[in-house]
Amino acid sequence: MKSTAVITGATVGIGRAFADLLAREGHDLVLVARNEERLHTTARDITAATGVQCEVLVADLGDRSDLARVEERVAQSDVDVLINNAGLGLNQRFATGDREREQHMLDVLVTAVLRLTHAAAGQMKTKNRGSIVIVSSVASFIAGGTYSAAKAWATVFAESLALELAGTDIAVTALCPGFTHTEFHQRAGINKKAIPHFLWLDATWMVHQGWRDHKRGKVVSVPGWQYKVLLALIRFVPRKTVIAINNRVRSR
Repeated sequence: MKSTAVITGATVGIGRAFADLLAREGHDLVLVARNEERLHTTARDITAATGVQCEVLVADLGDRSDLARVEERVAQSDVDVLINNAGLGLNQRFATGDREREQHMLDVLVTAVLRLTHAAAGQMKTKNRGSIVIVSSVASFIAGGTYSAAKAWATVFAESLALELAGTDIAVTALCPGFTHTEFHQRAGINKKAIPHFLWLDATWMVHQGWRDHKRGKVVSVPGWQYKVLLALIRFVPRKTVIAINNRVRSR
C-alpha cells in the first residue's frame, strides 16, 4: 500500500511547503484546510508537478464535526505521515480580548492536535511505523500570551509522546520555528516591520530543516542559527528577564 501523508493547513506557508516536500518524496497527500478553492488549486498543482494523488478535505479544525471527519481519515491504515500544522494567532490581550476567539484558537492549536495525533498513533502502533510532526513554535519557550501557552502544550505533548513510543518505528517531532514568512502574521494583525529582518525564516528552507531533523530522530527541532542561539540564552537568563524582554517585543 502506498504511503499517504495528511497535512493540516496545507494550502499556504509551512503546510504548503510540507505538501510540496512530501509529494516529491512520493507520498500521496490528504490536504486539509478551510478554503475549498485553494485546496483544489493546490491539489491540481501538486499532482501536475509530481504525479502523486491528492485528496482534499475541507474542514475547520475548530469545529468538532469537521474535526471528526479528519480524525476518521487519519485513522485509516494507509496514513504513514501526519503533519499537524494548522494554526492561527491572536493580536489581543487575554483579559480584555474576545473569549470565543481565544477558545477557537485553543481548539485548533490543542484539541485538534490531540485528537488527530491520537487517531494517527493508534493505527501506526498496529503496523509499527509512522511519522508525526507537530508544528509548534519557539514561542513555546517564552511567555507570549495564550498562543505561547498552547504551543508550550504542543512541544511538551510531542516530547511525552516520543517517550511513550520509544522502541517503536514511530517518530514524533515538535517543529519549533521562529518568525517565518507566511500569511500567519498578516491574518493575526501583527506588524511584520517591527520584527528585525535577520529573524525571518523562509518557509521552504525551514520545513526542509525540520523534516531532516525528524528523519534523524530529533524530538524537538529548532531551525535557524538565530533561534538556536536564542534558546541557548533562555536557558541561562533568569525567567523574569525573558518575560520582560518578550513583553517589550510584543508591545512593539
